[in-house]
Order: sequence, then structure tokens, then C-alpha cells
Amino acid sequence: MLFLAIVQGGVNSFSISAESWKPSPAVPAGQLGRDVNPFIGTGGLSYLCGNNFPGATLPFGMVRLSPDTISTLGHRAINSSGYYYPDPRILGFSHTRLAGTGATDGGNFLVVPCVAESAKSVRRGLNTPYSHTDELAFPGYYGLGLPKLGISAELTATKRVGLHRYTFSANQTPHILIHVTSILGKGSSKSGEVRILPEANEVEGSVQTFGTFSKRYGGLKVYFVGRFNRPIAEFSTWTGENLLPDNAVASGDDLGVDLGFKPDDKRQFLELKLAISYVSIANARANLEHEAGNADFDQVLEKAVAEWEEKLSRIQVTGGTDRQRCIFRTALYHSFQMPTVFNDVNGEYLGFDRQTHKAEGFEYYTDMSLWDTFRTVHPLFNLIAPREQTDMLKSLLKMAEQGGYLPRWPSGGGYTGSMFGTPADIVITESYLKGLREFDAEAAYQFMRKTALGPVPPGSPFSGRVGIEHYLKHEYCPADLMKKSVASTIEYCYADQAIARLAEALGHSEDARVFQKHARYYRNLWNPETQFFQPRHSDKKFSDAFEPEMLTYLDMSGKLTHAYVEGSAWQWRWGVPSDASELVSLFKSREYFIEQLDDFFVHSPAGVGLNPNAYYWHGNQPDIYAVYLFNFAGRPDLTQKWVRWILDTKYGHRDNGIDGNDDGGTLSAWYVLSSMGIFPTAGTDRYEIGSPLWDRVAIKLHAKEKPLLIITENGGTDRPYVQQIWLDERRIDRLWMHHGEIANGGTLKFEMGEKPTEEPSK
Repeated sequence: MLFLAIVQGGVNSFSISAESWKPSPAVPAGQLGRDVNPFIGTGGLSYLCGNNFPGATLPFGMVRLSPDTISTLGHRAINSSGYYYPDPRILGFSHTRLAGTGATDGGNFLVVPCVAESAKSVRRGLNTPYSHTDELAFPGYYGLGLPKLGISAELTATKRVGLHRYTFSANQTPHILIHVTSILGKGSSKSGEVRILPEANEVEGSVQTFGTFSKRYGGLKVYFVGRFNRPIAEFSTWTGENLLPDNAVASGDDLGVDLGFKPDDKRQFLELKLAISYVSIANARANLEHEAGNADFDQVLEKAVAEWEEKLSRIQVTGGTDRQRCIFRTALYHSFQMPTVFNDVNGEYLGFDRQTHKAEGFEYYTDMSLWDTFRTVHPLFNLIAPREQTDMLKSLLKMAEQGGYLPRWPSGGGYTGSMFGTPADIVITESYLKGLREFDAEAAYQFMRKTALGPVPPGSPFSGRVGIEHYLKHEYCPADLMKKSVASTIEYCYADQAIARLAEALGHSEDARVFQKHARYYRNLWNPETQFFQPRHSDKKFSDAFEPEMLTYLDMSGKLTHAYVEGSAWQWRWGVPSDASELVSLFKSREYFIEQLDDFFVHSPAGVGLNPNAYYWHGNQPDIYAVYLFNFAGRPDLTQKWVRWILDTKYGHRDNGIDGNDDGGTLSAWYVLSSMGIFPTAGTDRYEIGSPLWDRVAIKLHAKEKPLLIITENGGTDRPYVQQIWLDERRIDRLWMHHGEIANGGTLKFEMGEKPTEEPSK
């Protein structure tokens, strides 16, 4: 293919295909980033989509600059992150979104490249066909050619600044539209303000947005400053259908700017740096100056690639197939996309009390999908990102100080109330038990204790543990007094067991005994006759309205599944990972437990993104740990068998490659951890042994001299069974290990085989 080389001085050089307009950046993907496919999780069935996005961002970036797409029927953001792979048309490029969740927030400041002739008709988006063959994406970069328009778009980012580079055909009159009040999905925006500063080649403004989450706490105001590398030749603003030429200031609920630039008789290059802040325009400008002030697009891209290479290098794998390495490195990439850095470069951030605060000596994070991420993402961070994880713990404490309670699903500047339980208790306890101590654990414990021992006051911004008064009185959540009774009991007990562990570690022995008692309440919902956790009324009678194979999604009346959340009684049957030995003992025999758990997997269809049935569904939170429960029943061979089956069949290397919402990297982190052969029991310092996929894994441990090496001998796709395990030449005769055994590095060695070992398991 013939390429036209374009040079604009310094390192600002790149190539564009003369045939397809597909960008070919001068700064390529890094050595590890080449294996990443950012399109994984952007497609598949819409309601089972990973909800990932392919655009440009940095690890935990405030800016997630990505294309927004639209279907032929005009539906926007079927994928909650704004980009749905099957959509045939593109709108433009916006700067904010959540990563992999079922919530649609963001889509701020949609940038639309166009030419003078079409500017009026595309104010709210191009709505033009595009082709995946003209796309290119890797960590820190996204590019798209639009040959019919004679335009190409390239995106990169710093943490708080999105950088755009647009190429226009010769003799076109380039225009850049910024839809100030844009938002994804069915959200809304109001009170937009904009000011064009032509003498500085800048535009600035703000908007109040109301997405799935942000509307729950009164909306989120976002500020921006955009700066161009070429003089603004003409400008106008619009409000609704009213176009105001030469007007520099405007406000309204449907608002945008149209900026024109002088044409040239050769290919034209236009760069835009757009910084955001949740505090002020002044802070957005400071973010721009500090992170991208004098740098050009390629210089920023080079830094973005380097930062992603550093994160991806924290776990390096050898062996496996090309497909497996693609899935692994993409999963590690997705694991680092959320939470979101929320403070500006001067440390200021919007707190949960709606006031401006300053983060001193740490980064303040928000957008924590804790009910999901406590199971995999935060345990992964405890291992490979303890500094970042510590800052997340400090952020949770600041939210509690400013809002009154530890959050469950904090997003933007407030409590969202999403999901249930108190998963922050589990996240904080596990980090403390694994040696992260640079936060106020006592203060965190007191917040946990307050929420676990009583209801929140009326009008509280946080819902607390709904039905906690019934849980404490009856020692379970009664089905006749509240919804989600079984699921809530199980989740409250999980959190109470974590609180008990932290209380003991902090010297609160009496409290520890109280919470350990509470942690056993889930057993009161075990029906020995049906061998399921079953809804129970306040009179202690089990509900007759019980069908264990019925999914909540199919029970439209809710009569059979109102006690469960996002699943069936079969799926919630295994939701007690932190008390797994006791769970096994509830069944009428160990053999029956093994038989039933094996059936749970046998009846699950192989494949990614399939319609779920009542049995194992990898995208369902209560199922995430289920495969490791075989270890507690003395059948590690079945853990090893089914772990490999999940790794092989429930992940893919194409757009539909995630088996449900990624939920802030939850499913991605599961792959990372399970493929290494060790899986955390969230809320504890324990790892279960699985079936390592790689010949060699090298894990960088922060501030440690030695890495943790995981070596597999005699491994391969047909040898999934662990025969023997050594830790630093010492043979391990158990199926688990403590974090302290590997926290300072060393070598964990597995010998694998085609058949299970005959040696008794412990």
C-alpha cells in the first residue's frame, strides 16, 4: 500500500494511507501493547456486552476519549460506554464515560470534525457510515479514517486532557464543532455555558449532566478548556436551532460552538487539546498547561504508550497461544481503566459534600464499581498496584468523612445507591490484611461498624444496608418484610465476616465475636430439605414460592425470585466464598456438594455472550468464585478442569470476547488472576490454587527487590492438572497460600499433568 509521509517538524510525523485514510501513527504500539485488542468487549449481544470502549485513555484517566456510535435506527449508546461495535454509523468523539459498566454516564463535549458545507447539518454528530477496516486502536491511541468525507481522526490522552488530530483533504475548509451539552444514552444536560476566545485559539465552558448515576445525586458539573494549534478564522455558537455567527458567548440546555479554520491547498492538520475538570474552568486550564501545554500530539502519544507499557509490564507472561496472550494483555489493560482519578493537577476535587477539597499526598479516585470489583480487581491491585490501591482506600475514607458513610458504588461526586451490601468493608479489610497500612484503618473500621449495626437516618445520601433492622432482629433478612432477602443476607454476612477479621486485627476482640456471629446468619436461610438458600418469612417458615431454576430476568412478576438479585437460586447457592468450608458442610454430604457443583458447570453452555440459563454464568457476580469451591471439598481436579474450561470458552479475542458487563474490569481481572494459577478469596489474605496457563509469569511487586515468578513445568492445553507445587524449593501440600508467603517475591513452581493426581487433597 502506498503511504504519503507527512512531516510537521520535530517528532510530529505520521503517515496516512492514500487509499483508505486509515491513520498510521509515527508512534507505534508498545511491545506489550501490540497484543492488546481494545475492541474486545465492545460488541456481542447488547444486553450481554462487555460495555468496553476502544478509545484513548491512560490508566485510571479522568479523560476517556473515544468514538460515539449510533445504530441505523438512531439508537445511541446501546453500549453504555458510547461505542457499540455492530453500530454502522459514527457521531464524533467525546471525552468521558464509565468503563465496562451497565450505567450510562458521560459523553461530555462531543467533538465533530467536518467541513464548512456540512457544519450546520452535523451539529449534534456526524451520523455518518464508517468501516472497522479504517480503524486502528492500541493502548493510548485511537484512529479512524473517513474516506468519503476526506477526513481522518486520531486521538490520544493524558490523565486529564484529550488530544485530537484531524487530517482534512486539500482545499477543504476545516470546521470543528463542539457539542457542549452532549451526553450518552438517555441522559440529559442543562445549564451549558460556552465562551470562545479567538485571540488565544481557545474555547471554554461547562455543563451540568444527569446520567444514570450522576442524576441520583443532583447532577455533575463538568468544565472544559479547548485549545487549537491553528488560528480560529471564524466562529459561531448555537442554542437549539438558533445559530449566532460571530457570537463568542452563549448559554442554554442545547448548546455548541462551530469553529472554522482557513483552508490550505495541501493536506491539512488540525490539533485540539481539550482538558476537563470537575472543579472549575481555571483548573481545566491548569490541567491543560501542566499535562499537555507545549507538547504536540506525537509527544503526548509517546508518553501514553510508555505509561501503558509500564502498567502492562507489571505482569509478563511467556508461553500460551497468540489468542491467549491477546486476551490476557487486553484483560490487564481493561483492569487498569477504572477507578477514575478525580482530582486536578493542583489536588482539588469535588467531594461528596459538594464542596471543593484538596488531596494532599495522594490521588483521589471515584467511579468504583465495588460490588463487582471487590471480587477481582482490588485483589489484583493489592498484588501489583499497592500504591494506587492505597490511594483508593484513602479516597473511600474521604468520601465517608464528607458524606457520612463508606460508599457502595461511588461515581463522580456522590453516592449512586447502585446494587446492595457494603463491599467497601471487604475491600478495605483485605488490603489491611495484605499489609497495606498507610491509611486510617481505625477510622475505616468505625465507619463499617456504624453501617453494620443499624439503619441510616431518614434522608441520608447513602441507603446503607436496606433491611438491616430485620437482619439483626431475625438473624436473616425475612422475605415477607423486604425484597432481595436471600441475596442481602448473603452479602451482609460476607461483609460482616470481613469486619470481624479487621476488628480482630485492630484489637477489638469483643466486636470481632459479635460480627463473627452475624457472619453466620446466612445459614439460617439454608433449607436442608431443598438444599438451597431459600427465602424465609419472619415466622421462620420457608417460602413455598420457590423455583431454583428461575432467573430473575425471566420472572416478570417477581414472585419466584424476589429474594434474589440478577440470577437464580442455583447461582446464589455458591455465594459464600469467605466461609467456603462451612458452605460445604451445609450440604447433606461432601459427595453431594461435589455432584451438585459439577452439575452447575455441566449444564452451562460453552461460549461467550450466550443467553444465560439458571446454571453457571460467568458474567454473574455470585458465580465468580464458584469454580474454586471444589478445592474445599477435596476435588481440586475439578477446580482445575473447570477453570481451564472458563478460560478457554468464556473469553474471546474479538469484539464479543467478554461474557457480560466487564464492570470496571471485574471479568478481565478474573482472567488475569485465574490464568496465573492463583485466585484471591476477597476479604481475606488467602489465594486458592487453580490451573496456571502460562509457562512463566513474572509479577512485579511494588518496592520489592524480587519479582514473584510462577513457573509451570510440563504444562499445555492438554495438561491442566496440578501434580505438585513448590514455593522456593519447598513443596506445598495444600491448595492455598497466604499473601505473606508471596508478597516479597520468590518462585512458585507447578508441575502439571494430563490426569489428576491420586494424592489426597487438603
